[in-house]
Amino acid sequence: MNSKSQAAPADAIPASLVDYAPARVRPYLQLMRLDRPIGTWLLYWPCVFGLFLGAAADERRFVEWRDLYYVLLFGVGALVMRGAGCTFNDIVDRDIDAQVARTRGRPIPSGAVSTRQAAMLLVVLCLIGLGILLQLNWFAVGLGAASLLLVAGYPFMKRITWWPQAWLGLTFNWGALLGFAAQTGRLDTGDALLYAGLFFWTLGYDTIYAHQDKEDDELIGVKSTARLLGNDSRKWILRFYAVAFTLVLAAGFTEHAGWPFAFVMLAAGAHMLWQVRRLDIASPGNCLALFRANRETGALIALAFAAASWFG
Repeated sequence: MNSKSQAAPADAIPASLVDYAPARVRPYLQLMRLDRPIGTWLLYWPCVFGLFLGAAADERRFVEWRDLYYVLLFGVGALVMRGAGCTFNDIVDRDIDAQVARTRGRPIPSGAVSTRQAAMLLVVLCLIGLGILLQLNWFAVGLGAASLLLVAGYPFMKRITWWPQAWLGLTFNWGALLGFAAQTGRLDTGDALLYAGLFFWTLGYDTIYAHQDKEDDELIGVKSTARLLGNDSRKWILRFYAVAFTLVLAAGFTEHAGWPFAFVMLAAGAHMLWQVRRLDIASPGNCLALFRANRETGALIALAFAAASWFG
């Protein structure tokens, strides 16, 4: 096994562009989780949903040049701010990560990046994120700045509550509010329903993800819904996904999305049900694969909103 494989996190994808980066740069890209893009997708999709829903709330189709610009802008923003969040999380969790098999190879606990270097990267990423945020209206700018409170609190939740996945749900889906606000300059009931639905989606998929670490978490005293729900996790994840599907569907109908939206949403609901049926909480590999499958769940929800805009 070569040194590159030894340094790679256990849950990184088998091959990525990070592998071809210069050796000096590679640890910083790993710190940003660019070798694990699923987190960026899960941060990005709610932004897309919010953008589509905002267009529907303004009673127009999602085809203006501004819409395409926002899709690109939020994509870059998701990449940068996910990197910033992971960097901050790893600074706070460096001692915990060193005790967990799946995370001890990360750049900070492995010694590839010092805490000071990680803090410098965090500052740079936050400045880039600020530059992106300032492209939006002032209401959206204020809303985006408010999300930093959730980001700052997340690493500490697993120390004080059995529901850190709930805090992640509040944090990771803020883009649904931000995308809607970027389009409309306001929030409304439909977007609140969307945000609530995505909160339960995150509760489901991150409980699946947390089952990878439950043995290590128990040894070091880290809390999670995977440990709390235990063997009942499948039933609870089904409930989380059912509530998520219902609320996202209600959000679309609140903004007059129409039946094309509902038809494609059935595919997204079926994909969630498929995850639950395939779930094996005793298999870390199975949990990781199903967690990653939520990229496709998000794509189906985005397609549903696209159908609402283009064919509704």
